[in-house]
Amino acid sequence: MKFAKKYATYMRGMEEELPAVGLKRLKKMLNKCRSHEGCSADAAGRCPGHCSVCDGSFFPSLMNEMSAVVGCFNEKAKKLLELHLASGFKKYAMWFTNKGDKSHGKLIQQGKDLVTYAIINAVAMRKILKKYDKIHYSKQGQEFKAQAQSLHIEILQSPWLCELMAFYMNLRRSKKNKAAMELFGDCSIIFDDDRPTLSCNLFDSMRVDISLTCSICLDTVFDPVSLSCGHIFCYLCCCSAASVTIVDGLKFADHKSKCPLCRQQGVFPDAVHLDELNMLLSHSCPEYWEKRMQSERVERVRLAKEHWESQCRAFLGI
Repeated sequence: MKFAKKYATYMRGMEEELPAVGLKRLKKMLNKCRSHEGCSADAAGRCPGHCSVCDGSFFPSLMNEMSAVVGCFNEKAKKLLELHLASGFKKYAMWFTNKGDKSHGKLIQQGKDLVTYAIINAVAMRKILKKYDKIHYSKQGQEFKAQAQSLHIEILQSPWLCELMAFYMNLRRSKKNKAAMELFGDCSIIFDDDRPTLSCNLFDSMRVDISLTCSICLDTVFDPVSLSCGHIFCYLCCCSAASVTIVDGLKFADHKSKCPLCRQQGVFPDAVHLDELNMLLSHSCPEYWEKRMQSERVERVRLAKEHWESQCRAFLGI
């Protein structure tokens, strides 16, 4: 079965109607491109690199659809993980607002559906951009993909995808959730020269590899946070890179501060703490985690003390 039919079948089979990439409609738009009066196709039937008809409708339409897909995925994944991590009265309140469905099996299935939804739409976007470049004999599709990444609407950049993968592995480790053992069996942490990678083989033979090495301290991420550009760092390393104290936090980072890796601006204030990933790493490398926790505690106390001493000096005008 061709991907377009597989994609349409998948979206029709979902329990609720969710935003999607209009793959069939966009393909028709590109196939009709050669028949446009303003399009002068070459001898091979290829459209010119820049087509005012296609560019004026194709890219804006795909941009809106991608924004809707990643927005829907982020919102649903965030709610699911908050429900899993909640405790006490908050947990019961969240169960109640989620129609009283307290089944762990249901949580697992919802997470599985969300991951599949994210990956299949990511594949759809890549295939339609590849077709655009093939028809137009250009690299505009790849340029659009880079633009989508800079606008944070490329779904594989979402920190919630990483959290959902860790969520599955945490449930799979738990003896109380044996049903999770059958889900995403290829999802695992791979240690190569003590450098961990969260790896998963997903839909359409697509492999997702997420490095868990902080590019600032060059060690396994501790208390990991993901910037809005998708890059993961230790929380303390992130605060240092953003020139903020651990007391103030990343929300007070200057919007001109850049990601240490991709150099995008304004990626710190919307950083997401990866709590599921933090739990997964603590169980995957317990000896390292215990050692790092002790040194981290000392460093945090020192930084907090420096912060409040500077605040006191400023208040007293010393």
